[in-house]
Amino acid sequence: MKLRRLWNSIWPPLVAVILLLAVWQAATSIFQIEKWILPSPSDIVREATGGAAGLWKHTMATLRLMLLGFAIGTGTGLLVAFSLHYIPFLKSSLYPLIILSQNIPTIALAPLLMIWFGFGILPKIIVITLVCFFPVAVAAMDGLTRTDRVMLDYMRMAGASKGQIFRKLEVPHALPSILSGVKIAATYSVMGAVIAEWIGADKGIGYYMMLQKSSFRTDKIFVAITIIVTISLAMFALIALLEKWLVRYKPLKEDK
Repeated sequence: MKLRRLWNSIWPPLVAVILLLAVWQAATSIFQIEKWILPSPSDIVREATGGAAGLWKHTMATLRLMLLGFAIGTGTGLLVAFSLHYIPFLKSSLYPLIILSQNIPTIALAPLLMIWFGFGILPKIIVITLVCFFPVAVAAMDGLTRTDRVMLDYMRMAGASKGQIFRKLEVPHALPSILSGVKIAATYSVMGAVIAEWIGADKGIGYYMMLQKSSFRTDKIFVAITIIVTISLAMFALIALLEKWLVRYKPLKEDK
């Protein structure tokens, strides 16, 4: 039954992707589109297999940067959310500033970070952290404010401390919201790593894309895009599996 449900959820998008690739391949052949303008899927696959060794090096560099930034960004988002929830004065003071921070384009902030902190790994980690912490923080704060009021009043009447209520009620209740924010941050972390590599790096998928743009190698740029999409989907799927393992709550079915 589980395998059937999994297959039923996979095959519609799989068929759509196959049809898209078939139309793409046919269009490039029929209309004889130049390879440097729009390469065919077969051209992209050929280029990916031919340069696999170099691509692996760049992919690993981006993965290391992305995972480190994602971990720091997620931890920062949770720390901010828990602090603002636990201290209402901080929330009323800092929450507007957190919202304001997201109105600054990352691509505009990255050069300043390079000037302030140099061309090492620190400015790149800061870029990814800024991208990741916001969805985690907002989702966590939203989940914490939606705690079951009946259970909350019950625990207070039972003499539970703030720490006990936070650990045993609020955090478990907010877990689905927190993981939703983490899934968004996981996909954003890849984008953040690529943007950071655009600004200053000597390896990574972002660096690889900049090199290929300069030489008009559209097929190689599509290879890089495919790698980015694959990493994003893999990260999302891993967090979704973690969510299924951690969140065991199932709503009661209504009596018919």
